[in-house]
Amino acid sequence: MPFSGFASLKAAHERLLKRRNRVDRSFHNGIYQRFAHPVVTREHLPLEWRYDLDPASNPRGLERLGIGGTYNSGAIELDGRVLLVVRVEGVDRKSFFAVAESKNGIDGFRFWDQPVVMPETARPDTNVYDMRLTRHQDGWIYGLFCSERPDPKARAGDLSAAEAQCGIARTRDLRTWERLADLRTPSPQQRNVVLHPEFVDGKYLLYTRPQDGFIDAGSGGGIGWGLCDDMAQAVVKKEQVFERRAYHTIKEVKNGQGAPPIRTRQGWLHVGHGVRGCAAGLRYTAYAFMTALDEPWKVIAAPGGHLIAPLGAERLGDVSNVVFINGMVARKDGELLLYYASSDTRQHVARTSVETLVDYCLNTPPDAGRSAACVQQRLELIARNRAYLGKKGGRRK
Repeated sequence: MPFSGFASLKAAHERLLKRRNRVDRSFHNGIYQRFAHPVVTREHLPLEWRYDLDPASNPRGLERLGIGGTYNSGAIELDGRVLLVVRVEGVDRKSFFAVAESKNGIDGFRFWDQPVVMPETARPDTNVYDMRLTRHQDGWIYGLFCSERPDPKARAGDLSAAEAQCGIARTRDLRTWERLADLRTPSPQQRNVVLHPEFVDGKYLLYTRPQDGFIDAGSGGGIGWGLCDDMAQAVVKKEQVFERRAYHTIKEVKNGQGAPPIRTRQGWLHVGHGVRGCAAGLRYTAYAFMTALDEPWKVIAAPGGHLIAPLGAERLGDVSNVVFINGMVARKDGELLLYYASSDTRQHVARTSVETLVDYCLNTPPDAGRSAACVQQRLELIARNRAYLGKKGGRRK
């Protein structure tokens, strides 16, 4: 019997795209607002990307090219619109990039007509994912992403060994992309590389994730930085770690730079991700910190703990217990949109302001390092509150 349900599928799809996103009133921390719905899910993908809509060739209405998830999106504001370069993962496990557009950045995201056609290098990528978008001082918009290929040094029969490098492309409009050479650094592999938006001493500054044994300054891993002369042939000769992993913290196992930092009067505002182990496996959370304006590698403020962690249904997905940020947008009115993905499955947004997140970074205590010291931090807060309430005549008996 021929399938007759495409009309109902299209109607349901249109209702999803038009759905308003409301603030989740059950959550409050004063730092940001969460929303009731993800901003982009697999169901947001156009039907013609997934189905053969011709009943002659698809009489049963089968999904021909399924989608597993939409997540880890780079973000930018362009011509008054918020654009996400979404990592779309097919059920075949291959990821590709696609642009979704919204007027307010909170709801109404619609994908452009076609996925991004990303040129390949002489050595084709097996998989590409997790693009960071930087509107650079040189006039280009750069997309830095992870490019994975089979490890040529893998033992025979080892099909899991991968070589990860930083792929680089640039564009003016997110429609036409020029693929550049992959980044070269002292580290044999690179993930989570982010381009700083301004020149530093006439050079491009890149945030990297050096591997132990391949860095010049210190050990233990973390977020690094390095300079290069030309993004068309990007070579970082020296990586230096400035944001380190630390024992018994949210970044014990690893950490990485999130979105490109935002310039503020007080310093550069950064987001990153930290990973620690727990009984359920690896737990990814997002955190914030600030660096000096004249030395973007010098940390000047580092609040203790995570900024965003997975809650409720966000904990469930393809890779559970994960929050990952690689896109944020500072709008002209001061609104700051943080695009975080949950469990490698769906894309969310959190809303705050640049001013609020700077306040959070500068005035939230750092990680005290020990349980006893953490108790002292809380005792000091309690004492200040009691003194304040006493002055107001509101102390409880």
